[in-house]
Amino acid sequence: MDVRRSLPQRELPTVGAWCFLDRFGPQETVMRVDPHPHIGLQTVTWPLVGEIRHRDSLGNDVVVRRGSLNIMTAGVGISHSEYSLGDDAIALDALQLWVALPEERRHGAPDFERHDDLPRLSLPTLEGDRAVATVVVGEFGSVTSPATMHTPIVGAEIALPAGSRVRVPLRSDWEHAIVRVQGDLRVVADENDDIAVQGQDLLYLGVQRDEIEVASDQGALVFLLGGEPFPDDIVMWWNFVARSHEEIAEAREAWERGDRRYGAVTGHSPNQRVPSPPLPSVRLTTRRRRL
Repeated sequence: MDVRRSLPQRELPTVGAWCFLDRFGPQETVMRVDPHPHIGLQTVTWPLVGEIRHRDSLGNDVVVRRGSLNIMTAGVGISHSEYSLGDDAIALDALQLWVALPEERRHGAPDFERHDDLPRLSLPTLEGDRAVATVVVGEFGSVTSPATMHTPIVGAEIALPAGSRVRVPLRSDWEHAIVRVQGDLRVVADENDDIAVQGQDLLYLGVQRDEIEVASDQGALVFLLGGEPFPDDIVMWWNFVARSHEEIAEAREAWERGDRRYGAVTGHSPNQRVPSPPLPSVRLTTRRRRL
């Protein structure tokens, strides 16, 4: 599978509590991700095309598809697998995002939620037809997603009609970023300057903004992420989000010895698992913001 990563970046480790953003697709492929562990984070899976079977150590066995949200809270430890349906290559495209858990939740029990009916709202237009936003997680405008989150946060998909120019509301005390998913996207910096967001670019919007204007000539699908700036420095390695090298090393060793903290994934044999890579020869340090 081809996977492209927009976050973290060397100078920008987090946007709010968002610490990871991958996109796999669009592509024709067979997806086979055997059981693997997580700690200290929430995974947010947002499919665009195709169907993915999720199985985890809590006993959940579900198929996630376009319009459905899978959100898995790792807490102290969980394991899961992700398979495309059938034995042949299928069309797949999805966003997979991680949210760092705050100190008071990251040592708690794992959890899993699925939401098939997410709230939407229309956005005020300056030109063209109104845009529609799906509030995937957190709060956006006057709307709140039913997904359980543990920090002040927003994740929203916005569909821009062709020829539209739309005002997107933001919270000025939060930081935000915007990602182009499909189509052409311009962020209006001022009356004389537009910023084109291309490919898999993530445009960081910073703080102290109460709105931005976005425009599209041919129509676009974009993803807005943001939230209250995350207070902790994190150590992120492989599938783990922690606060120190020692926590990462302990989590890795627990997975390698088959510790009960990660449980067992339904429908997989004990030998069906992703082994952890070796730790680097240097000490893992916290990711420091440079912007």
